[in-house]
Amino acid sequence: MASRLNPYISFAGDARQAMEFYKEVFGGTLRLNTYGDFGQQGTPDADKIMHGMLETPSGFTLMGSDTPPGSEHTPGNNFSVSVSGDDDTELRGYWEKLSAGGSVTVPLEKQMWGDVFGMCTDRFGVPWMVNIGQPSS
Repeated sequence: MASRLNPYISFAGDARQAMEFYKEVFGGTLRLNTYGDFGQQGTPDADKIMHGMLETPSGFTLMGSDTPPGSEHTPGNNFSVSVSGDDDTELRGYWEKLSAGGSVTVPLEKQMWGDVFGMCTDRFGVPWMVNIGQPSS
């Protein structure tokens, strides 16, 4: 397998819902492993997500988990997940789903550099950037 860089997002107990939401947005195969799957059956964290991975038909990989037991969930503001390409229909579909129930900080519209771009924060507090470039000839 080639090296890859992908986002890994920590959630405050709603990783299952968030990862299932991202599967609805992007499609693909979602694998979720709980703490109970790895020896913590019968604990309050048994049903929480220890590791989740979504692999999409477009080649995206998104990983996430609930914050480990005993650790504090401290969301940061120093990251965004960026989705870009030149398939206008596909990317607008992602935008519509990601921004629904969240907040839009930059509307998805043509920008000074020529691409259509927008920024939103989804209903789970994750910031997204969507950039629709011009198809190459």
